Amino acid sequence: MDTKVACEIFSALSQPTRVEALRILIKTGANGMLAGDLGDLMEVRQNTMSSNLSVLLQAGLVRNEREGRSIRYFADFDGLRGVLGFLMEDCCGGTPDLCQPVIDEIACGC
Repeated sequence: MDTKVACEIFSALSQPTRVEALRILIKTGANGMLAGDLGDLMEVRQNTMSSNLSVLLQAGLVRNEREGRSIRYFADFDGLRGVLGFLMEDCCGGTPDLCQPVIDEIACGC
């Protein structure tokens, strides 16, 4: 990943609705969530939710699958790993023990 791509991802995350939607999709894991259900949960209108999910999709932070007339969204963990890897690529100047608290904080405890 280069800096330009990382900046596009951060731009996608510069809006509170998109950050919250992504966090919810991360929590749902492999089950994902229907776009309409996500909008209802967040109390966001359908067209607004659709626009925000489109931005996250373009940034590679979510993926989707059509289910009949609905679309189910999932967090794209490869995309998330990519941006986290970019941020942590040269972590702590060769002193990995300084990075361990960050790694522990973001590691899934499930």
